[in-house]
Amino acid sequence: MPFCCQCGSGVTSTDLFCGKCGKRQAFTPPPSPEYFSTLQPRTAAILCYIPFLGWIASIVVLASDRFRTNRTARFHAFQGLYLFVAWLIVDHVLAPLLNFGGGGDMHLGSLLRAGMLGVWIFMLIKASQEQVFSLPIIGELAERSIAEQK
Repeated sequence: MPFCCQCGSGVTSTDLFCGKCGKRQAFTPPPSPEYFSTLQPRTAAILCYIPFLGWIASIVVLASDRFRTNRTARFHAFQGLYLFVAWLIVDHVLAPLLNFGGGGDMHLGSLLRAGMLGVWIFMLIKASQEQVFSLPIIGELAERSIAEQK
């Protein structure tokens, strides 16, 4: 049982003030739980490449203290984040431009979208096999992002 820092009477660990003398007690908050303490780096890398949602896992991995020094997990997080940005560019900029005025059955924009989905699946497989595969431009950006943080 803790005691008051002023008068010595008994207080609980959650009391901010002493019930007898009213002195503010030194409060040390309980340690915040690390939600990702059981998440393995391999699992974190796989989550970063989930199509359309991997960007959320990438941000969580980059913000987590658990993976602050894990270079492989951070590489996959950066690469997964940049891959999502590439998807946004393809989906919202390139595909509409390439589909404009086309009357055929197979549009180039649809092929680009399918190609991006294929890259996501390819990276899911590589990450599940614990392989670090650097995509041509995106991988270089991820490497540079890791190097800038040191």
